[in-house]
Amino acid sequence: MRRIHRYSLLLLLLLPTLSHAGVQLVVDGVDDPLKAAVIAGVSLSQYATRDVSEAQVRRLYERADAQVGTALQPYGYYEAHATGKLEQVGKDWRVTLHIAAGEPVKVTSVDIQLDPTAAKLAPIRSARRGIDKLKGQRLDDNAYDTARDALSHALTANGYLDARLTVRRVDVHRGERTAAIHLAWDVGRRYRYGQVHFEGSQFQQGFLDRYIPFKPGDYFDQNQLLKFQQALNGADYFSIVNVMPQIDSAKNGIVDIDVELAPAKRTIYSAGLFLGTDTGVGIRGGVESRWVNQYGHKWKNDIVLAQRLKTVTTQYTIPLPGDNERSLNFGATYRDANTVTSQSRTLELVANESELWNDWVRTVGLHALSGTFSVGKRSDEPESTPGVEHGSSTLVYAEGSLTRKQADNLDFVRRGWSLSFAARSTAGDLLTSARFSQITADAKWIRAFWRNNRIILRGSYGHTWTDDFAALPPQLRFFAGGDQSIRGYSFQAIGPENSYGRVIGGDNLLLGSATLEHYFTPRWGIATFVDAGNAFDGTNVKPKIGTGIGVRWRSPVGLIRVDVGTPINDAQRHGVELHLVIGPDL
Repeated sequence: MRRIHRYSLLLLLLLPTLSHAGVQLVVDGVDDPLKAAVIAGVSLSQYATRDVSEAQVRRLYERADAQVGTALQPYGYYEAHATGKLEQVGKDWRVTLHIAAGEPVKVTSVDIQLDPTAAKLAPIRSARRGIDKLKGQRLDDNAYDTARDALSHALTANGYLDARLTVRRVDVHRGERTAAIHLAWDVGRRYRYGQVHFEGSQFQQGFLDRYIPFKPGDYFDQNQLLKFQQALNGADYFSIVNVMPQIDSAKNGIVDIDVELAPAKRTIYSAGLFLGTDTGVGIRGGVESRWVNQYGHKWKNDIVLAQRLKTVTTQYTIPLPGDNERSLNFGATYRDANTVTSQSRTLELVANESELWNDWVRTVGLHALSGTFSVGKRSDEPESTPGVEHGSSTLVYAEGSLTRKQADNLDFVRRGWSLSFAARSTAGDLLTSARFSQITADAKWIRAFWRNNRIILRGSYGHTWTDDFAALPPQLRFFAGGDQSIRGYSFQAIGPENSYGRVIGGDNLLLGSATLEHYFTPRWGIATFVDAGNAFDGTNVKPKIGTGIGVRWRSPVGLIRVDVGTPINDAQRHGVELHLVIGPDL
């Protein structure tokens, strides 16, 4: 009992030191960001979890009015003051501050002194407009600092590496509630590129010049250096790429560029399982030689074995001299495809040349396609089923294409788009079963909004001219339906039908799609979509419509999309269709 009394007495002695007297701060009269600025600028807020005596809290309360005025000045409020109430609640203190921000100071004039030659450059003009737009607005120190620094950065990024801000003054007239901005730069000389030095390359001298987007003597441009680094990374030859302008050692307005490189693993192997609603369950394997020799040749081989698709592909790439990433590409693909409307076994040989052209990838080449096919036949039906059309063909045709895409992040696009155009045509009757010409166009546009949402718009168009449509294999006909077409329908289940009601494909395609996504965590989201369009002959569009909902998961292997779709107002098709896609947005 004595020990219990002793511990109880010790606890009673400790209670005063364990007790806590803090400050509860309540601010009204203004909203964020002004409210947050007041809370951060008032010393009372520091005692929310700290002991404070009555003398301290009263002294801090008396300082609050002046601190509020100082806290709101960066936002243009030079007449702000606070009234309030201080009261004790138990052992704590509650401080209520009523903020009267007053009328803000507005920017009435902007004076910028800048070299006329520099001022004519588009990036610098754009940055200057950012400062000019401050006129007529409430004076905001952060907006002013951001706009001023953006112009300084634009000067540096466009070769004015010695640019100095010589005047940076904001004259505030409190009585008139006006502010005048005065800025001046001494830009100095504009620097040019010197030589590019590569270190650590495994290729012959001069090979990597094809990736340099500028020439010695061109004006220095940081955007070009970024493009240069991205091109070297995209070549897939290197594990390390560092593009470093030697600004400190620049002489006579000339900046040399050092490029530090480390070779990537030369040969890579890939294998894995996959699941796609268009292809079924399958396995994929590949072997790629990132460079075959010191001339940068590449060789890639892939095999796909799935329930409804089997392919074997080989491609050999020969880089060509020049600064536009030209290359010759030779390939062969054996394809055994089995959809709900067709079966085909074809061998395709390809030879083409690709290059960069005004930020587009331009490809021109020749294709030879030969094989057998059945159209209008389901996989579980015999070859002799009425209405099934059989054929074999050999087609030799030229193809040209233009593709381009832009994205802020290829793994998960918040702002981006892609465009693709292609044209194909046979040159005559030599070595070909049918004459045809075909054009296709595909577009995709992605925008994020309200932080956690994305809208994705997609469209496709195609048209074929031919004197013998029956000789065209399924991959040169147009079908609709599937993951990347009209969800709610099976892959290639939509198209013109023959007299037996069998889908045989059409010579036209028109598709449109809109998807809205909302992410409730950084990794998980939900989606809703509407797809519409058709594959058709002539002008008989009669669009099919599919709609539904889906789940999105930003997994470690890429974005996984699971959608459940259903047809709308279609008397022939009912129920739901599951769609699964794994891969990047663009």
